[in-house]
Amino acid sequence: MSYFTPTELAQAEIEIKKSRFLAFAKGIQSRAEGMEWLEDMKAAYPDARHHCWAYILGDPACATNAGMGDDGEPSGTAGKPILNVLQHKGVGDVMVIVVRYFGGIKLGAGGLTRAYSQSAQAVMEMLPTHKQIPLTSVKIDCDFSQEQPIRHLLSTLDGQVESIDYGQQVVIEACLPVSHLASFKDSLNAMGCPFKCL
Repeated sequence: MSYFTPTELAQAEIEIKKSRFLAFAKGIQSRAEGMEWLEDMKAAYPDARHHCWAYILGDPACATNAGMGDDGEPSGTAGKPILNVLQHKGVGDVMVIVVRYFGGIKLGAGGLTRAYSQSAQAVMEMLPTHKQIPLTSVKIDCDFSQEQPIRHLLSTLDGQVESIDYGQQVVIEACLPVSHLASFKDSLNAMGCPFKCL
């Protein structure tokens, strides 16, 4: 299943009743990486009242891991609305941190929920993404005469040669999108080339 992942850091800011909400979004590969970034943001904005966050790891349709934190805001008014936005954006391996500078006017639970939701929405609209396509690695044994046709076949299926070993036969290691594996296999069988998935 392919999904979108962030390509770089994005930032947005909104102001509600004199409270400033600075929202940041970027790609992460693990919870530990996300928590490290959160500490960096706390160090970068030490005078802010709250540093609220949420993340999704893996395919957003069936995330392998998700988390959130309210950082002192009333329970469920910050991390949860940020996570809700992430769950509806179709972007995986992503974390959003919203830094709040309190403006002196209390927003109430409903106001906070809307503010954090709007902040997450604003930064996700700015976030550059690219499509993450699951790849699989394959190993092919072939004759020297078959190397060029196999290279051509890989290029037509968005595959990439990773290494070639020349011995009695040619051994090609390559990767290609999982979605193209069946047609690649059929073409290789027709050429009489054995292969295996790595």
